[in-house]
Amino acid sequence: MVSVLNNAQGWPVAGHQWAVELLQRAAHNGPSHAYLFLGPRQVGKSTLARAFAQTLLCTNEGKRPCGECRACRLLEKGSYPDFRLIQPVDKAGAVDRLDGQIRTEQAADIIHDVALRPAEGRYKIFIIQDIHNANDSFANKLLKTLEEPPAHAIMCLTALDRSSVLPTIVSRCQIVELRSLEVQHVEQALCNQWQAEPAQAALLARLANGRLGWAVEQLKNTNTQKERIEQLQMLWRLVGADRIERLTMAEQMASNRNNQQLFGLLELWTLWWRDILLAQAGNFEACCNIDQQSQIVRQAALLPAQQVQRYLHTLKRIETYLHHTVNTRLALDVLLLQMPYTEEKT
Repeated sequence: MVSVLNNAQGWPVAGHQWAVELLQRAAHNGPSHAYLFLGPRQVGKSTLARAFAQTLLCTNEGKRPCGECRACRLLEKGSYPDFRLIQPVDKAGAVDRLDGQIRTEQAADIIHDVALRPAEGRYKIFIIQDIHNANDSFANKLLKTLEEPPAHAIMCLTALDRSSVLPTIVSRCQIVELRSLEVQHVEQALCNQWQAEPAQAALLARLANGRLGWAVEQLKNTNTQKERIEQLQMLWRLVGADRIERLTMAEQMASNRNNQQLFGLLELWTLWWRDILLAQAGNFEACCNIDQQSQIVRQAALLPAQQVQRYLHTLKRIETYLHHTVNTRLALDVLLLQMPYTEEKT
């Protein structure tokens, strides 16, 4: 059986065994000049790219990455001179993985660095996170570098899916498309590597939807469980709320400018309504909110399955709208007004 953590070769990567093996072969035989890692947020794209970079730069020929040589130690600290991490930033220059952009001036820095020979290692490696958030000027400048890369430069790009990246960039990269991890892989990794309690690991593994990075982030934040219960309780109140109460809540939600929090809430609500639909189909073992089974059973009995299914489509549509330039308040009005309703308090 394949180990959940690929630590036999020193790779700190949970799952994605096929991708680890592909990149190990590339490191041994000679890497391509550019890789595009695709997959959902926090599924492990950057973790895999970092492990690949560490393998290429490690100086221990017997075990790469060894985690002990100068290159490995500096990479762990983020201070290795031949490694660059480029991330989306907001207008003030702060890292913003959700709403930020990779800007033109960052492309100029990359082009300058690519032209220089490595200071210590065999390669200069650039990890560019969320290339789908690059502005057009950055993407076009990067394309020129990808067309005629120097032999010592390796580009590792990450994105949600290939449709969000310029086709000309996609065509110049080797594609590594990651899939969501199985629940048991996430659960085992949380217990073995992050010492999570079994019940906590089981819950987070189901809520994570295959994204170990998300589960680890939730595990490290002691307030997340309390916030999740509060968000679910708000949802339960809205199911029995009238039109005025729902519009008031939509106004409050729209006034919160934290988009990451808003999309996290919509994701939690989507999982909840999916659980209701699964319960109505008698498939309780597939539910994510396993600590709220009695409430799931109660709502599943009160609400028509067709109404729940229709609302799941509405949730998906509104979330898509909110990722683009739309009237947030209007979108949330629609979302809350169309939520399933029952007069019996849940």
